[in-house]
Amino acid sequence: MIGKPRLIGHYSDYKDDGTNILLDANENAYGPGLALEGHGKLVNGTSSGNTRELEVDLLGLNRYPDPHQHELKQLLCNLRNTHTHTSRNLGPENLFVGVGSDEAIDCLLRAFCRPGHDKILTCPPTYGMYAVSAQVNDIDIIKVPLNTKDNFSLQPDLINEKLSSADGERIKLVYVCSPGNPTANLVRKSDVQQILEHPSWNGVVVLDEAYIDFAPEDSSLAEWVAEWPNLVVMQTLSKAFGLAGIRLGAAFTSPEIARLLNNLKAPYNISNPTSQLAIAALQERNLAVMHDNRAKILTQRQRLLKEMPKVPGVGRFLGGADSNFLLVEILDRPRGRPSNEIALAVYERLAEKRGVVVRFRGKELGCLGCLRVTVGTEDEVSRFLEELKSVLDEVYRSHGSNAGGGEEEEQRETDASGVIA
Repeated sequence: MIGKPRLIGHYSDYKDDGTNILLDANENAYGPGLALEGHGKLVNGTSSGNTRELEVDLLGLNRYPDPHQHELKQLLCNLRNTHTHTSRNLGPENLFVGVGSDEAIDCLLRAFCRPGHDKILTCPPTYGMYAVSAQVNDIDIIKVPLNTKDNFSLQPDLINEKLSSADGERIKLVYVCSPGNPTANLVRKSDVQQILEHPSWNGVVVLDEAYIDFAPEDSSLAEWVAEWPNLVVMQTLSKAFGLAGIRLGAAFTSPEIARLLNNLKAPYNISNPTSQLAIAALQERNLAVMHDNRAKILTQRQRLLKEMPKVPGVGRFLGGADSNFLLVEILDRPRGRPSNEIALAVYERLAEKRGVVVRFRGKELGCLGCLRVTVGTEDEVSRFLEELKSVLDEVYRSHGSNAGGGEEEEQRETDASGVIA
């Protein structure tokens, strides 16, 4: 049912043949946050009644795009100027826009770190691109894990200890993911502030808010960069806005850091179609579509939280529920203990036999036996729940018939723990 895996960055994703349910990449299952007609086609320069349809200026594609993107940046600022965390306003001078958040991650490394000398600090389990970009740029990583005994909370005391240590001078960036990936929980504002207030460290705190629009209202700290010159808040249109295909990310920060990042980026990095689609998505009519899709996702998220624990073999939800995915344990038997062997078998069988793709996360710190499940549409969630129950039953029966001695079982668990999927 599933074609050969395709490699995307450092991930291996199953290829969709049009019938599969992809709950692995945290995409927006309800589609783009754009008020399109039912066929979903974009017709250049047409109108429908008194409402102008979305336009992309195809005739202007012979010209290089605007290198400054002031209109797009102002719309992003308008979205985040909520005055929840500051009375100040953000402006285009506070923004860097790039090819997804990944370009901002890389630009920050190139701006602040010397290859082979400087370091960054990350808090695993967390988004894998911080480590990938660090490796590409020959930057070492200092790790301060999330507190697995306190629902994957940030540990600012331990982070500040590292920043005060002999290594602290060489740590230039602290990457914090909020809501976390794969943990799906918000970082406390007070914990971020504790790092920002370090008395001697002179680096930059980078807050990755890719999933912030699935969290409670006014959770974003983007406007807070107006108060903290060493804070960068990254966001993207790939998740809640359902525009992963246009690859548009933003970094809110002080004018000084924004200017540095903009001077480092490739010329004309945001194409005309990308810019025009992003500008359209930030108009009132299309924001209403995004909010409607978000509400549907939150409804299905609540449904998964309620229904998955009823499936024999599903354990606890770990982390939080502030994103469009959930992190959940798979057990070695109903009411048993978390098992990477069973979780990996369920992941593979769901994808290869049932056409339902999730993400195995059992190799990451504190995530033994865990799958990360993106929240899908109502129909997708129904099918997922049905297939999960059936596959778990099959895996348990197969596991029971193939049971060996204790050493053999332990070896199978060790082998599964060595797999990154």
